[in-house]
Amino acid sequence: MEASLISVSHRKRCTATMLKNTNMRCRFRTGWRACRRAASILGLFAFAVVLSGQSGPQRVLIAINDASSASQEIGSYYLARRAIPVKNVCHLRTTTNEEIARPAFKREIADPIAECLQKQGLTETVFYIVLTTGFPLGIYGSGGTIGDQASVDSELTLLYSDLKSGQPHATAGMLRNPFFGKSGQPFAHPDFPIYLVTRLTAFDVAGAKALVDRSLKATNRGKFVIDMDNPNDHQGNDWLRDAAIRLPASRVVFDQTINVLYGETDVIGYASWGSNDASRHRRMLGYQWLPGAIVTEYVSTDGRTFQRPPDSWTPSGDWKTPQAQFLGSPQGLTADYLQEGATGASGHVYEPYLIFTPRPDLLLPAYYQGRNLAESYYLSLPALSWQNIVVGDPLCVRWALRLPRRAAEFPKNAGDNRICVPSSRCSEIAISPPSRETFGRALKASSAGRWKRFATNPSRAYSSSCIARNRKVYRPVN
Repeated sequence: MEASLISVSHRKRCTATMLKNTNMRCRFRTGWRACRRAASILGLFAFAVVLSGQSGPQRVLIAINDASSASQEIGSYYLARRAIPVKNVCHLRTTTNEEIARPAFKREIADPIAECLQKQGLTETVFYIVLTTGFPLGIYGSGGTIGDQASVDSELTLLYSDLKSGQPHATAGMLRNPFFGKSGQPFAHPDFPIYLVTRLTAFDVAGAKALVDRSLKATNRGKFVIDMDNPNDHQGNDWLRDAAIRLPASRVVFDQTINVLYGETDVIGYASWGSNDASRHRRMLGYQWLPGAIVTEYVSTDGRTFQRPPDSWTPSGDWKTPQAQFLGSPQGLTADYLQEGATGASGHVYEPYLIFTPRPDLLLPAYYQGRNLAESYYLSLPALSWQNIVVGDPLCVRWALRLPRRAAEFPKNAGDNRICVPSSRCSEIAISPPSRETFGRALKASSAGRWKRFATNPSRAYSSSCIARNRKVYRPVN
């Protein structure tokens, strides 16, 4: 079996060349304090802060299944907590079962959401679609690499391209994700002709609401725990190693042995083989998760259900014993991480094959650098119209930007078009104001009126002048 088609459930060992890392450096200049950091951390930290700032409540469409009281309650809660515009709420009615037939999916979910987007003039404005508990997870069909079974969420990502082209996308097999690996580019339409779809769900309504609460408290601290199943160089372990390389060493707990890391504290990110690690014999890791913590693992069926299993059940790799399985699989569940305190997690409703699972070497660095939850996960997914789901608030971001509130707080040498913002890694970062709200605050704070021209056009595209070892300065594109 080829490495790219290794089942996450029954994977074979394979070898791959480990990516080498060069330790380049960038320096902030032009009057800013000198600040050095390794460019091995993929992308641009300050650039990502700007991108996250541009994504607000107006970018979100909430879908509510009126056949589910849980969906109504969670949707209303998210609407209020995130101040989502009322016109960005889409009510529909569909089955509350965890699987749905493709014709019913189109008729009851995809078509109504498309109608909402078009009727409210939101086709271009909306970047993120949020589902809730009460929506089906999977669209059943044939399996394998050319089969047509898929997650509801992944099929909805292609609704934008369907609307723009006027033609439905092919449903046999997977389609390439145009946003995959685009760590240095802002997500926008029509550059990336997809929607980023997440869902707010857990074992119960309280758990789903807790995801929203924790996302609003996301913290800019904590450690990334990366746990290999053994020291071998098979493909999944190479990605885990690369993730550790691309994050600051002081923020990483990295294990390359057969041991499982239990009982970690202050965790903001986690990646592992999950229940496919033969040494793991506990359902829960016993972690203390920080608000905003995200999770990914190489497990084929961890998103198959959000029903609560018996307390006596323990995930395993035992596919032969019926008593070892819960709803058709012995593997661990995405919902367990959320129950323990994580804020976001990925999952798979059917067999995804290893090559199409989220890439931790893209996901974790993107999230560290300031991408929001939805963009971090989706730039790590190679394929769409596939088996993946992403659970969590798409707007969750672990970097909370604070602009100066008084003129005295503005740095004297900031120069036009820039604001100096404290950074956890460097002394200062030069960025341009990222949203209309912060433009207004900056305008009021500046006695010289330096920021006046931004007030009329706060949504300009951004570019970076950081090239290799040279300086990082972020300016609006003229």
